[in-house]
Amino acid sequence: MTAETLATEARALRETGGRMQFAYAWSPNGDDIEVRYVAALPERKDFETWLLRSENEVPSLAHIWPLLGWYEREMMDLNGMRFADHPEPHPLVLREGAPSRGNGQDFLKYPPMDGGHHLPIIDAKDIQRLPFGPIRADVVESAEFTFFYVGEHILHYQPRLFFKHRGMETCFNGRLPSAAVVVAERVSGVGTVGHALAFCEAVERAAGCDVPVRARALRVLLAELERLYNHLHYLGHLCSTTTLKVGEAQGKLLEERAKQLNARLTGSRFLRSMLAPGGLRRDLAPDKWLGEALEALRKEVIAYVDRLEASESYLDRLITTGPLPKRVAFDQGATGPVERASGLDRDLRRDHPYALYDELPVTVTTLEEGDAYARERVRIAEIEAAFDLCQRVLFRLEPGPIRTDCVAPPLSEGLGWSEGPRGSLFYAVHIGGDGTLARVKIKSPSFSNWRAFPLTVHDSNMMDYAINEASFGLTIAGCDR
Repeated sequence: MTAETLATEARALRETGGRMQFAYAWSPNGDDIEVRYVAALPERKDFETWLLRSENEVPSLAHIWPLLGWYEREMMDLNGMRFADHPEPHPLVLREGAPSRGNGQDFLKYPPMDGGHHLPIIDAKDIQRLPFGPIRADVVESAEFTFFYVGEHILHYQPRLFFKHRGMETCFNGRLPSAAVVVAERVSGVGTVGHALAFCEAVERAAGCDVPVRARALRVLLAELERLYNHLHYLGHLCSTTTLKVGEAQGKLLEERAKQLNARLTGSRFLRSMLAPGGLRRDLAPDKWLGEALEALRKEVIAYVDRLEASESYLDRLITTGPLPKRVAFDQGATGPVERASGLDRDLRRDHPYALYDELPVTVTTLEEGDAYARERVRIAEIEAAFDLCQRVLFRLEPGPIRTDCVAPPLSEGLGWSEGPRGSLFYAVHIGGDGTLARVKIKSPSFSNWRAFPLTVHDSNMMDYAINEASFGLTIAGCDR
C-alpha cells in the first residue's frame, strides 16, 4: 500500500460493502513507522491488513471512514505522526503540553498540532456551560463531560477521556507471550475472558498452532459466562438510572449469582487465570451441576425480565431515549449490542468464527429503533442466547487434551479477535527477534462506542443523560487502555 493509493482503496472497501475495523502504528526497527489498517471484507472469514510505511505523514482516512478519526489522533499523540487534512487534528490521549509517549519509545518527531481541548465557541447569554468531572461520584471511572445547555435541553456534549491512560499496550513489551495473558486479563476486569481470548488467538495465529477441541469448547463456555454476568449487571445498572431500585437490586443479585457460578467452576468470579496460548491452563469439570445451576438461574432471569417489561415507568424512560441512527452507527464504528440495536447485523462469533463458534448456532438479534430500549432488548436476547450456547457446549463436551505447544517464532505476527459483551475486541501482536512481544495493539469495544455515544446526546435533555449513558454499557478502563 502507498500513500497515493490509500484513499482509493479505502473508498473501494466502502463501496463493496466492507468495513474498516481499526488502525495502529508501530516501528519494527525503532525508526521508520508502519501504519496498519485492519479491514473486514464481504463474505470473508478472516481480516485483511494493509501496511503503509511512512516516516511521519500520511493522508487521513477520517473523511472516508469517520471511525478512524480517533485512531489517527491516537497515533498523532503516541507516535508523533501527522495525518494530512484530518478533520480533528487535536490531541486525544495526551493532555496539553505533554510529550509523546511513543509506546515505550520516543517517536515524537513533530509536536502535537494543537494542545487545546477544542470546545465549541458559543457566545449566547442564555446558554449555560457545565463541566462535570473528571472526579465523579461513587466509584465511577474518571472522565470529564462538558455540557452546553438551555434549561434541561442539551445543545452540545463533549466527553474527555484518557485521564488515567495506563499504557497497557506498553506493559506487554518484552514479555514472553505465554506470560503476558495476565496483562491482557487486566486491561478491563469485566472483559477478562474476551481480552485473554483475543490475545491468545493472536499468538496462536502467529505460531500456527491448533487448539484442541475440548479447549475450544471450554473457551466458548467461559466467554458466554462472561457475557451473562456483564449483561445482568447492565440491567441492574439501567434500573438504577431509571430509579427502579427494586429492579436494580434484583438485577445485581442475579449478577452475583452468575459470578458465584464462575467462582465454583474456575476459582475466579471474573474467570481469570484460565486461558493460555495453545488452549487452557487447566481443565474444568462442569459435569452435571453447571447445567442444572444455569437452568435455575435462567428461570430467575426470565421472571426478572418479565417484571421489567411490565414496569411502565421503567419503559417510559427508555423508549425513544438516545436514538443512534444506523448510518451514524456504521460511520462512527459502533459495535456489539449498540450497533445491533441500530440495525447493523454483525457479530464476530458468526461472521468471523473463532474458538468453537463455527460449530455452534449463534443467534444474532438486531433491532431498528436504535434507542435505549432497543439496546436493552438486544442484551436481553443475548442473555437467552448465552444460556443456550452454554448448554450446547456442556452437552457436546468430550474428554481430551486442553493445551498444545504454542511458541510463536521470532519476527512473526498475528491477529486475534473475540466478540465481548460490549462488542468487537481485537489484538494485533508482533513478536521480536528474541521471541518476546515487541508490539501489542488492542482495539477495545468501548473505544469504538465512546466515539459514537456523544452523537446521541446532542439535542437531548439532562434528565435522560444518565439513562442514555447506561444504555451504552460503556467502560472507561476499556477505552483508556
